Amino acid sequence: FVQTVQASMILSTILCCVGFFVFILQLFRLKQGERFVFTAIIQLLSCLCVMTGASIYTAEHLNFHSDLKDGEYGSSFILAWLAFPFTLFSGLMYLVLRKRK
Repeated sequence: FVQTVQASMILSTILCCVGFFVFILQLFRLKQGERFVFTAIIQLLSCLCVMTGASIYTAEHLNFHSDLKDGEYGSSFILAWLAFPFTLFSGLMYLVLRKRK
């Protein structure tokens, strides 16, 4: 389970970086009035990866850390769950966003 969580979080980070570079490319390539749909798809995939990794860790955290008491997740766990709504919001904003003059 640890490798699955690590892989999904690393994939999410890579997708966020790729989404940013695709956004920069689309900013100069798209015609006026078009939407950043491809960037939004990449960002929403990143959101899915964050949700998958955080969900697996939530379900299996006792198997990862058997020496910890219940309720001790750590700051990285909280950061992962905070990243989920922010990447979701970012992906939805790219869907709404239009290139303007």
